[in-house]
Parts: sequence; structure tokens; C-alpha cells
Amino acid sequence: MERRVVVTGMGLVTPVGNSVEEFWENIKNGRHGIAPITCFDTSDSKVKIAAELKNFEPEKVLDKKEIRRLEPFSIYALYAAQEAMDNSKLDLDKIDKTRLGTIVGSGMGGIGMIEEQMEKMIEKGPSRLAPLFIPSVISNIASGHVAIRFGAKGACETAITACATSTSCIGMAYRNIKYGYEDIIIAGGAESTITKAGIGGFAALKALANTEDLDRASIPFDKERSGFVMGEGAGILILEELEHAKARGANILAEIVGYGATCDAHHMTAPCEDGDGAARAMIKAMEEGNVDYNDITYVNAHGTSTPANDVSETKAIKTALKENAYKVSISSTKSMTGHLLGATGAVEAIACILALKNDFVPPTAGYKVKDEECDLDYTPNVGKERKMKYAISNTLGFGGHNAVLCLKKWEE
Repeated sequence: MERRVVVTGMGLVTPVGNSVEEFWENIKNGRHGIAPITCFDTSDSKVKIAAELKNFEPEKVLDKKEIRRLEPFSIYALYAAQEAMDNSKLDLDKIDKTRLGTIVGSGMGGIGMIEEQMEKMIEKGPSRLAPLFIPSVISNIASGHVAIRFGAKGACETAITACATSTSCIGMAYRNIKYGYEDIIIAGGAESTITKAGIGGFAALKALANTEDLDRASIPFDKERSGFVMGEGAGILILEELEHAKARGANILAEIVGYGATCDAHHMTAPCEDGDGAARAMIKAMEEGNVDYNDITYVNAHGTSTPANDVSETKAIKTALKENAYKVSISSTKSMTGHLLGATGAVEAIACILALKNDFVPPTAGYKVKDEECDLDYTPNVGKERKMKYAISNTLGFGGHNAVLCLKKWEE
């Protein structure tokens, strides 16, 4: 028997807010979190801006020993997971923890510690590597730490699909609950790649914005876009089987009705030019939810601000939504958060849920110059009120990974 899956808790850490409330206030009003990089010396870096966390105080959730021992991506995941769990009002003493799962991913894992330890090995030899080097940097470890914190003894897994990672994790969680394997899953992703190698590697690919104009750096769908801005943070959702949620009187935030995953099978980094893979993922997500393409009112686009992605995704939306593509409201919240890589899908799923709950479309900030190839309604600069029932969240990753969620406003 197929079961319905709802969201009962949300938590995040982002460059525009370290709580769901602060995040929504900022993206609703088009405020970006892009600034000069402060976490390393950029004097020999071609890229000098990013979307770093601001006023982040991990000690509100973690003790000093944890903060010292854990890599930032794990800290971000734990912080966001605690907000999500508090938000869900789950009483962990009253649930079956063997049916509480954890599926949290990271595209890059502990790249900062990898840099640090490789330098140490070159200078002092392999015997001087930190004892916790390996378990600190592996991409699945954030999922493990979250499971340990909450005593979650169900499935503890990780999907790694580059920029689609946390959407893949949420999709896996959705299916696990839908088909009866778990009752509740803590799902999402975390990323901490604002490091010399993280920035340098993406800059070498010419994937990052080549400007120091903070207001014109992350400008999805704008003709003058030149690349994405690196962000960092985490997004975590509590997914729960509907009857389980109702039985405990949970505050239901939204329903997940479909998930689509496809591959372009085209190129290591470039999206398929006609948007075929992304379109098929959108169609699969709608089909699973029995949602007609005309009923989609909002698309949170992957919208990276790279020349290739934004044209390809525009074509994908047209293919999937047909004539409704010109009526639907679209926005890229990466214009404000930057690109959180493996965490971006979960953060954008939260943006979709907030849009549905509030009947409000957040804007694509910084938009000025129309691109003839990107001719849809990207909600430029100013958000707008709009009644909505269904939303789609697109995430597309290197390797041709496409992952899409179809979300529904909660209605009894």
C-alpha cells in the first residue's frame, strides 16, 4: 500500500539566515548574502567573493568539543537538524526509533580538512595525519552524526549526486516512507566548500562568476550572467508518514507528492542543451503525484547563473509545462543564497514550502538585462503574492544528475 508523505519540520543554515524565519524574511525581500571572502586569504585567488554564513553561532546547538572535532559541513547539518526537529515537535521518547531514518548528503564532504591534511602530509609525512582525518571528511558522516544525535536507528544513508545531492536524499526518504520502510526520516544536505581548493577548483572550470560587483554576481537568467557564486550551509526536513503525523497532532507544513530522477547521459559538467533530462525529471515528479502540468504555479529553478544552465533549464520548463511555462511563476533563490552545491536542493525545497504556505513567490534578485533565450517569468527583483497549490523544485548536478520534487500545499 502506498502511503502519503508530509513535511513536519524544517531547519537550515544559509548565507541569508540561520533559521527558517530569518531565511524567509530575507529571500522574500530579495536580500542577498554575497560578500568578499573572509575565511581565507584571496590575494592569489581569481575569485574573491562568495556567500558565506553570517553571525553563525554553532555553540547554540553543539558543545565546544563537538565544534572542535567536526568539519563545518557536519556542524551545519547538526545545527539545521536540531531546528528541524524542534520545529517538528517530535517526542523522541514516544516514537519507534527503529523506524526513524536519516538520509543526509554532501556533494564534497570535508574538503577543507582534506586541504589541511594534505599540506601536513607533504610537509611532515603521512604519520602526522590527524587520527580522525578519514571519518571527518567522508560525505556520509553528516548523516551518521545526525542519526547519533537523535538516536535514529532506521536507515542511515547518503546520496551523492553533486548539486542534486540533497534533493536526491529527500527523494529517497520520500520513497522509503511511501512504501513503508520507515515512518519518519531526517533528510537533506550540508556543504562547506568555501575553501582555497573549493573556490579554486570551480574557478578553474570557469564555473564561478567573474565579477566583484556583489549585486551583479549571482544573476540567474540575466543576459550578463557569468557563473555562479559559491555558498555554504545546510537544509534539513523532517519527512513523516501522514497518519503517523496526524496521530501525534503534528503541524503539517506541506506534502511531497512526487519525485523525479533522470540522467542527461551527455557530458561531465555541461547540461544537455535541449534540457531533455531536466524536463523528464519534472514530468516524472508530476506523474508520480498525478499532477497536471497546468496546476503547477511555482517553480524554484536550479537557476545557477551560468550561461549554459539557465538556457537549458528554460527549455526544460517549456517542455515539461508546455503552454503553462509562460504562466507559471519562476524564481532562482540562488540569486540570494549563492549555490550551496549538495545542500542547495534541501534549502530550495524549504523555499518552495514557504512559498506554498504563504502564497508568495520569492524574487530572482539582481535581474536587469533580458536574455532572448530566457523568456519566461522569473519574478525579477520583487516577489509577489500568488495563490498556489503545487510547486516544483529543480536541482541539476554535474554528471548529468537531475532531481525534482513536486510539493503540494497542505490541505486537510
